[in-house]
This record gives sequence, structure tokens and C-alpha cells, in this order.
Amino acid sequence: MAEEKKKIKTAVALEYDPSDEAPRVIASGKGALAEKIIEKAKESDVPVHEDDKLANTLSKLEIGDLIPPELYEVVAEILIFVDSMDKIKSKLK
Repeated sequence: MAEEKKKIKTAVALEYDPSDEAPRVIASGKGALAEKIIEKAKESDVPVHEDDKLANTLSKLEIGDLIPPELYEVVAEILIFVDSMDKIKSKLK
């Protein structure tokens, strides 16, 4: 019987300032640190988007790095998702 390999969770937090040319990495971690990043986001009402492949790619960047142009499209989709969540939350208040 093959033993199932447990995936180590990866989390990356992005920040977008319209004066920057792209979103930047503001936090990144694996395992327990990833869990803390996710927990802090939820406590702060920051929408969380799960995408293991993207998180693993972004985790290779350094804190403060702007995301590279080849990731603009996928990150833009996430920002649209976050904006939609913010609009829904504001209507519920």
C-alpha cells in the first residue's frame, strides 16, 4: 500500500498599491508559518484564495518583491475575486 505524502501548506500574502507597477509579496511561509499567515488574514477579514501551484511559485520570491509580469494575469484574477468579496461584504453590513 502506497503511503500518501502529506502536503506542506504554503501561504503568500500580496499587497497592491496602485502607485506600484505590480502587487508585491508582503509575507510568505510554509507549514506552521503558512497557517499563521492564513489565520491572520482571516482575523483581519482579508479574503483568502487557495491555489497551491500559484502559492508555490510566489513563495520563491523575496518579501518586498513585485510579482513578475508572467504572473500578472493570474494575480489580476485574484484581485478581481478579492474586490468582489469586498463589495459583497460591504452590502451585508
